Amino acid sequence: MNQTSVRSRLQDLLIERSVRLGSFTLASGAHADYYVDARRTTMCAEGQNLVGQVGYELIRAAGWTPTHIGGLTLGSDPIAYAIAAHSWRLGDPMDAFTVRKAAKAHGTGQRIEGGLPEGAEVVVIEDSITSGGSSLDAIDVLLGHGCTILGVCTLVDRQEGAEERLAQAGHTLISAFTGPELLNAAQGA
Repeated sequence: MNQTSVRSRLQDLLIERSVRLGSFTLASGAHADYYVDARRTTMCAEGQNLVGQVGYELIRAAGWTPTHIGGLTLGSDPIAYAIAAHSWRLGDPMDAFTVRKAAKAHGTGQRIEGGLPEGAEVVVIEDSITSGGSSLDAIDVLLGHGCTILGVCTLVDRQEGAEERLAQAGHTLISAFTGPELLNAAQGA
């Protein structure tokens, strides 16, 4: 499948499995007339394959060369892992990591899992982004770990202020899809 058809199939899968119409409260606290539960797509076998390809190409098209990719658990996890696996198959590895919402209360008490070295160059991954708060939380943890943030990559940008908020903090946001784009396609389906 060429990259255009891979992206098109991923959009179809998101609409089929992840986009829900109705009344919802988002993680940001905002109310919305649609919801994208991207995990229903990113955690299925076909979705893993597609999101790995699309995410990898999106990061490379931005000119970013991260050593590591990941974000705040749980939405970013399957996307980061899929991209990491795809990058390995291409011989251009990007390792994945996970940022916990809170430090472990046992063991080493880590906030970051996956062996992320200090000084790593990272891309923060999101499944769906509204205000950018989760990304900024992850960025704070990563900066505290000595990482360089290349940017934020999301599967779906709801276009509700995250890009502007991240830009104010000095970070670039790239996305595979926009919320309105998926909403329009879902309403037409």
